Amino acid sequence: MTIPTEPIGSIPRPAYLIEAFGEHAAGRLGADGLGEAQEKALVETIKRLEETGSPVITDGEQGKPSFATYPLAGLTSLAPDGVVIPFADGHTRQLPKLTAGPFRYQTYADTYLREAKKHAAKPVKQAVIAASAIGLVYPGEGLAGYDKEQFIADLVNEAETDIRRSLDAGADSVQIDFTEGRLSLKLDPSGGLLQSFVDLNNAVLERFSEEERKKIGVHTCPGGDQDSVHSLDVDYAGLLPTLFQLKVGNVYVQMASEADPERALRVIAEHSRPEQRVFVGVIDPIDPRVETAEEVRDRVLRAAQFIPPDRLGTCDDCGFSPFADDVSTSRETAFAKIAARVEGTRLAAEALG
Repeated sequence: MTIPTEPIGSIPRPAYLIEAFGEHAAGRLGADGLGEAQEKALVETIKRLEETGSPVITDGEQGKPSFATYPLAGLTSLAPDGVVIPFADGHTRQLPKLTAGPFRYQTYADTYLREAKKHAAKPVKQAVIAASAIGLVYPGEGLAGYDKEQFIADLVNEAETDIRRSLDAGADSVQIDFTEGRLSLKLDPSGGLLQSFVDLNNAVLERFSEEERKKIGVHTCPGGDQDSVHSLDVDYAGLLPTLFQLKVGNVYVQMASEADPERALRVIAEHSRPEQRVFVGVIDPIDPRVETAEEVRDRVLRAAQFIPPDRLGTCDDCGFSPFADDVSTSRETAFAKIAARVEGTRLAAEALG
């Protein structure tokens, strides 16, 4: 048998690309110069990903400023003082705040996909940000002349367009990044905020046919930035039952860094739907140690005790550097970990017959 295995998204950017981003932001490097650095990094990343043996690849998000804010790049109606996301080590990330409507994406993910497909010999999956994450840019105090109901209507339209354009451009699959799901339970332990996030994302997903939703997935993790997380201390049992309400065909679940993976796997076994494939994380991107293929194999075999092998896949827990300036993990480490995932998944499939 074969067990599908996929990367989640980001690969650490090379030093010359990080420098180019900084020079461009400071006005010392033009768009053409930045574009050259991005294309060079993209070509190198795709080549290295294909060399790992991964049957499906991504663009490594080399051109994105971050996994979360790419639709906003260039939008002028923003203020910098939006929602703050605190990480366990004390550092924070801050989202921008919308200052006026109507709301429109400035960049759609198929822009990155089309560039990647020019250089890729293997199928390319495309990560997009969840509508629920972008929804956090709307200010709590509201906006004069542009109420939240209008904003949500615009947001659902834009999030649908983001996914549909990637499918139309030939994405092997589309992965919705939903890291705010687990975080929402820290902000609101009652689960009300989480349910509102799932309802919003389902409003987008309901616009796709059942056949289209087979190629759409959702990724959950406790965050991963500068070797830290924002919600690993939140009990998975509070998230997973609601997560599987999402109308997607694939669910990518961080598991390698989970303290009690068997407990989480039992919850998945109870609440995942028969038509959903579950990709379990078998690589921890923020652990500097490279896992062995045998460790990966054993993690897959453990998951197969709870999830039928014909509905099982593997992935990395998270992207390796979701924000462009994160240099906590080297490119060499990331590619070595991915190669271990591919080989370990093969070994597990062999063991399962």
